[in-house]
Amino acid sequence: MTIQNRPQASTEHCREFSPDQFDVAVVGGGQAGLAIGYWLAGQGRRFVILEAGDSIATAWRKRWDSLVLFTSRRYDALPGLAFPGDPDGYPTRDEVIAYLERYASEFNLLVQTSSQVRSLSVQGGWFLLDLGERQIRAKQVVVATGPFQAPRRPGWAGSLAPDVFQIHSSEYQRPSEIPAGTVLVVGGGNTGYQIAKELTATHRAHLAVGSRQTPLPQRLLGRDLFWWLAKLGLLEKTVESRIGRRARDRDTLIGSNPRQIRRQGGQLRPRAVNAEGRTVTFEDGGTLNVGAVIWATGYQPDHAWIKLPVFDDGAARHRRGVTEVPGLYFLGLSWQHTRGSALLGWVKDDAQFIAEQIAAHDEPSEVAAAGETAEPTSERI
Repeated sequence: MTIQNRPQASTEHCREFSPDQFDVAVVGGGQAGLAIGYWLAGQGRRFVILEAGDSIATAWRKRWDSLVLFTSRRYDALPGLAFPGDPDGYPTRDEVIAYLERYASEFNLLVQTSSQVRSLSVQGGWFLLDLGERQIRAKQVVVATGPFQAPRRPGWAGSLAPDVFQIHSSEYQRPSEIPAGTVLVVGGGNTGYQIAKELTATHRAHLAVGSRQTPLPQRLLGRDLFWWLAKLGLLEKTVESRIGRRARDRDTLIGSNPRQIRRQGGQLRPRAVNAEGRTVTFEDGGTLNVGAVIWATGYQPDHAWIKLPVFDDGAARHRRGVTEVPGLYFLGLSWQHTRGSALLGWVKDDAQFIAEQIAAHDEPSEVAAAGETAEPTSERI
């Protein structure tokens, strides 16, 4: 077990709270929520991590059985605890789940599972989190629900015949659950590629790729790709930089090459654009009769439960996770600050930054009036 640079708890934190009052409420019990929890514990704050699922790392548990990360273990650690195993090897889904469970235990992070936040508002100088059967008040809130929220499918998916088996990649677990015959995987990112590659061994698998991709090798000249990216400073390029703006809008395959699908007996298809009955039509006019479709078409934000004015067309309005509502932060979003903001081994940088903002903004009287649903009171911790 390797523990590094564990922050020291403050001895000045001695205010009294009621059971459902906290300095900070963190929404989400995945890597982002645990990473910010590490820094909040070091500040000696009274905080809680609220997880909607029945266990830590719910999003990881929903991923497919054979998932392997494209970042090596050397780059998959949260602050304070190294990821176990060969640092140059690539961890599986189950290794990630075990690591996150161990992380929460190692640092005594309070994660309340089966605690879905139904609404977040501001009331009487506090943030109010409604969990249905109870309510939690907090001086500050970190939304750490990550990028995998509402699965996205194209509108024409409903035109497929009822007997065509359809699931989103978030529901896919293993090939044996997919009906025999022709299966189309729609979406050419790393998820779509890995699933299609696995299915070539058991099915007539096709992969529909919607945009031009840039395949990158997992290792180059004996080094992990991310070693080179870090060495060249590319991982530090922010979303506001020229390189960051260009990279954000491009699909990049890491350690994957669609040509391997063909070599293993699968077929590559252009963008899927429509369907009728059991027939899918592609951008080049070609068609395919399918028995099953797996939608590896990504996710869209689901922040309807946040009753505060911090969104533009559904997207959170923030600067490196800091919103215009004082005391409200986001963490773990894709390209929140850099390419690594939503990745297991890099979310710690944004988490430390947000923890510093929390420390700098510590007065409950500063909770924004924007979005308040009741008159401020004299309540204070």
